[in-house]
Amino acid sequence: MRNLLLLSLPLALVAAACQPGTSDNNTADMDAPTISQRAFGRADSQQVQLYTLRNARGMAVSISTYGGIITEWTAPDKNGTYEDVVLGFPALADYQHDSPYFGALIGRYGNRIGRGRFTLNGQSYRLAANNGANHLHGGLRGFDKRVWSAEEISSDSTAGLILRYTSPDGEEGYPGKLSTEVSYTLGNDNSLSIDYRATTDKTTIVNLTNHTYFNLSGNARRNVLDQLVQLRASRFVPVDNGLIPTGKLDSVTGTPFDFRTLKPIGQDIAAKHEQLRRGRGFDHCWVFDRSGEGLELLGRAEDPTSGRVLELLTTEPAVQFYSGNFLDGKLTGKGNVRYEQRYGFCLETGHYPDSPNRRAFPSTVLEPGHTYQSTTVYRFSVKK
Repeated sequence: MRNLLLLSLPLALVAAACQPGTSDNNTADMDAPTISQRAFGRADSQQVQLYTLRNARGMAVSISTYGGIITEWTAPDKNGTYEDVVLGFPALADYQHDSPYFGALIGRYGNRIGRGRFTLNGQSYRLAANNGANHLHGGLRGFDKRVWSAEEISSDSTAGLILRYTSPDGEEGYPGKLSTEVSYTLGNDNSLSIDYRATTDKTTIVNLTNHTYFNLSGNARRNVLDQLVQLRASRFVPVDNGLIPTGKLDSVTGTPFDFRTLKPIGQDIAAKHEQLRRGRGFDHCWVFDRSGEGLELLGRAEDPTSGRVLELLTTEPAVQFYSGNFLDGKLTGKGNVRYEQRYGFCLETGHYPDSPNRRAFPSTVLEPGHTYQSTTVYRFSVKK
């Protein structure tokens, strides 16, 4: 399937995905991945568990049942050294009180909804204004602050975790009882697949994503400005001063938003551009140039120093690329590292911001009897 996907890519992405020296993905003779768990504290009077998926190569991904948070993710550098490549905290209490959505599942609606309002079938709904005048990432207590049930799953080449949460009708102002299931599956090919499913008993809106902050240097030893990003996207969604879409889709051609070829995150981040001023850097939605509706390789990131490569495959129409602009050194994370501005970047797949209020945008409406389905895969390799 991957070879078929590569045929639909621009030549630059095809070459990048097939570079000599990338890690060998022949997993036929490898041991099966493993799953372990431990107590991680309490939230909402419930015991929170921390599950660790570990594959035969040595990659480990730890996931909390509180918020579905990816708390740790180790990946090899060009010397074979595994280090943590995501921002986060050592203790549950930090995620409960200080986290800017580090590693969390986001819902019911990832990204912003203007003025915290939308209309469905002639009925108006009001959500919490938790980001200035706007609604962000599901509200005051979105999916990132809920305790999910967990079920372990495994095969000869994968280890996974199914998380489930049922959001009652009216929670955070959203209509309908939403039954949500998110599966994290780690493979021996150093890929993590995130599969989202949801059903509702009443017409509602849904846009689920994951808010992991990556730093491919390993153990967040420096900012991400010299790390490279490539997105197969010729358009992006411009925003107003509140970071709400204007309703247009702008071309990236001739702008700092052109990531169609690999370039450092910091190359154009200080350019004189109104959209960069509004986002304090990159905090925008890029619209993928998709060739179909299935899983496609649509993004890539590299760290030239460590050699780590991250590929992004998704079924979603867009990605919110965020360059960690609002980190300010006030948060101290794992390893006693102070997270300064731009110490992490996010690639949050999903639909566009404020889609419920924009008829021209792809719909995020979910009807009873239908199933919301989405898959995103983050795959690591090494460029020597």
